[in-house]
This record gives sequence, structure tokens and C-alpha cells, in this order.
Amino acid sequence: MKIKLHYNAPVILTFALLSLGALLLGELTKGRSTILLFSVYRAPLSDVLTYPRFFLHVLGHAGYDHYIGNMLLLLVIGPPLEEKYGSRKILLAMAITAFVCGLVEFVFFPGEGLLGASGIVFMLIVLSSLAGQRGDSIPITLLVVIALYLGREIVDGIFRKDNISQLTHIVGGLCGLVLGMTLLKKRR
Repeated sequence: MKIKLHYNAPVILTFALLSLGALLLGELTKGRSTILLFSVYRAPLSDVLTYPRFFLHVLGHAGYDHYIGNMLLLLVIGPPLEEKYGSRKILLAMAITAFVCGLVEFVFFPGEGLLGASGIVFMLIVLSSLAGQRGDSIPITLLVVIALYLGREIVDGIFRKDNISQLTHIVGGLCGLVLGMTLLKKRR
């Protein structure tokens, strides 16, 4: 019996590979490429790289632990959603979430930088909890996810001082909620 490999979730798998490439490039350039291309921060609007950074920051990671933490969740949650909604819709949802998270960071946190896929991961977490919605009912899993994941991020954002952008997680989750409701409405 021959075993065939199947590139089952092209958007999710390609994203994971591109993120790995960005991480390796960052290692090779001693972090210069990560700062130049894969982080969003307040830069002059005349800098042509400011605009791609609104999207590319999700490919950058601070190290292997950061990368693996994001990719494990992405690779578990993403493929079933890509199968359910299609590659185009998942790519669009990821691009919108990247842009919104990058814009929030750029506008509200001028002295800080943002990199990593956690906003996208939180968007996918919330989107997955909406995937089983029927009619006008609200899935209990959505409420539990909001209470556990987003609730924890709100509490951590208030009481913890670390290098984790809880606001990005919250914004990603809100993107998942809005995009999920939009995708569900279009399916009816």
C-alpha cells in the first residue's frame, strides 16, 4: 500500500512554512529582517515598508518557543476551518485580522512593536467555536471560549506586565467573532 501525502490545508500549511522561513531569516540576519519586515511598530508613513508590515508582522516570531506555541494551535485549529470555509475565506480572515491587529498596535502603542501569529490564532479559536452554530442560536462553546480565553487575556492585560500583547489576542478574538458571524450569515 502506497502512502500519499496530501497538502490538506494549503493556507494554514503555507503560513506555517512562511513563518518558519521568517524565523530562520531572522536568525541568519541576527534579527534585522525581523525588525525590518516582520514586526509592526510606529514608523513614518513615508517608509514604504510600513504598509506591508501591517500584514507581515504575523509571520515574525521572537524565537522557536514563540513560533512553536503559535504554530501548534494554528495547525490543530486551522485545517478543519479551512476545510469548512475554504482556503480563500480563511486567507481573507487571516489578512483582515493581521491588518486590524497591526493597525491597533501602530495607532495605540507608538513605543512598542508587535510580531507573531497569536492574533490569528485567537481569531481561529473563536471562529472554531462558532463553526457549529445552528440557526439563530448561540453556541455554548462560544461563550466558554470567550470566558476562558478572552477573559484570561483581559485579566492578564490588567495585572501582568510581560512582553505578550494581550490586546492583540483580544482583537484577534473579536475579529474571529465578527468574521465568524459574517461567514455564517453568507452560508445561510
